[in-house]
Amino acid sequence: MGAESVPRREVVTGGPGTERAGPPRPRPATAQADDGSAVRSLMRRQFRAALTATLLLAVSLGLLPVLLRMLPLADTRPGVWLVLGVAPYPALLCTGAWYVRRAERNEGDVTTR
Repeated sequence: MGAESVPRREVVTGGPGTERAGPPRPRPATAQADDGSAVRSLMRRQFRAALTATLLLAVSLGLLPVLLRMLPLADTRPGVWLVLGVAPYPALLCTGAWYVRRAERNEGDVTTR
């Protein structure tokens, strides 16, 4: 019963070529602070755009019952279905398109700094 040689265990922590690389260099504190303020600024701008879009939709779609009550179309079924079935979609599409453009512009402003 001889002693068999057991291969030594190796721990692999990275891909090929990483064994020569040293520890990662820390980023300067000013770069980290700039990233944090940029992220906060982006979040604030995106939140403001979302609130604006929500308010626009709430006002425009919230006034549909008032519009139905005031117009003489309220007594006719086709008129009601026309207002309810067609009127909300342009408002939704325009508000959605505005929000997407605004969000992309906000992100572009932050990433180009």
